[in-house]
Amino acid sequence: MASAELRDTRRRIKSVQATMKITSAMELIAASRIPKARARVNASKPYTAKLIEVIRNVGTAAGGARHMLLERREVNTIGVVVISADRGLAGAYASSIIRLAESAVIAHRKAGREVRLFVIGKKAQSYFDYRGYHVERAFTGVTDTPGYGDARGIAAIVMDSYAEGRVDAVEAYYTRFDSALTQTPVAFELLPVEPPGAEDDADSMPVAYEFEPEPEEILDRLLPRYVEAIVFNMLLESSASEHSARRRAMKAATDNAEELIRVLSNLANRARQAEITTEISEIVGGAEALSKG
Repeated sequence: MASAELRDTRRRIKSVQATMKITSAMELIAASRIPKARARVNASKPYTAKLIEVIRNVGTAAGGARHMLLERREVNTIGVVVISADRGLAGAYASSIIRLAESAVIAHRKAGREVRLFVIGKKAQSYFDYRGYHVERAFTGVTDTPGYGDARGIAAIVMDSYAEGRVDAVEAYYTRFDSALTQTPVAFELLPVEPPGAEDDADSMPVAYEFEPEPEEILDRLLPRYVEAIVFNMLLESSASEHSARRRAMKAATDNAEELIRVLSNLANRARQAEITTEISEIVGGAEALSKG
């Protein structure tokens, strides 16, 4: 009959094996989502680049037209957009971007500015709520597979806050997808829009357009689309980064589980060998006692 120590070790082995099946499955799921997320990131960039080109040419034709999204004013209240994750088990992915955003919030408060938080993902929402920060708006259920409609809704709320004067500038914090192994938390000035100029692309020449309607009206329609495209691109990059971080975290967890199973198996084998040795010793001792009797 197995000893209590051996039974406990075998139970631990079964528990770790069950956990390893889960982490291995999650690793495969995350790995299968990375190519699609990466393809969506790459597919969104030409649209944003062409939009910047058109805005540059329309702005040149408009002769420095003014727009509320281009208006730069003294910053007394700043909006901070934080793109995190809805789910955990992705290593330091969510905590890295949250720490970067929180450092900026603390710096703005020390400078005497009021901060309004717009958080995307349950991780950022729960973090800032728990620490007593006022969250202006929270968006959940978005980060796993973001759609353009999600970006449009987020951008509309942020632009309305800027247009109505509730915030004087907006910063966005997201995780840039560099590769499957490298994701970098970055900050981006979302509003006011920095009008693209000729220095942004020295090799390209402005295209001569004939405008209908007037350039000012076209710019009024293009700038909100530009902000939406930027928000969508940030959501896509964050989603691809989240899947990559989760795959690495689950692979590390699976590898650790395999190592732990190996160690526990050795312990179980040594415990079983000790039991066998004890049983043999008892049998030999009993046989000697009988022979003497």
